[in-house]
Amino acid sequence: MVTAGQMRAARALIGISQAELARRAGVSVPTIKRCESEGENIPVVSSETQRKICSALEAEGIEFIPENGGGPGVRLAKKTAR
Repeated sequence: MVTAGQMRAARALIGISQAELARRAGVSVPTIKRCESEGENIPVVSSETQRKICSALEAEGIEFIPENGGGPGVRLAKKTAR
């Protein structure tokens, strides 16, 4: 599960607004705000909604790093030459 902090950090890394993330994910701005305002875990949203948001971020190169003893995180993957 992606945390609210990971979601905020991911959006900051790619420099987009909540409104832009909502547009790219096909969800409402209030949904993004709720997801980013929770403590550790994203509030109860459908798995489909969470998938849409994460997919929109991952399409921009975001990688979600799971909890591994050092805490969950995010990083911006290097773009590969095509």
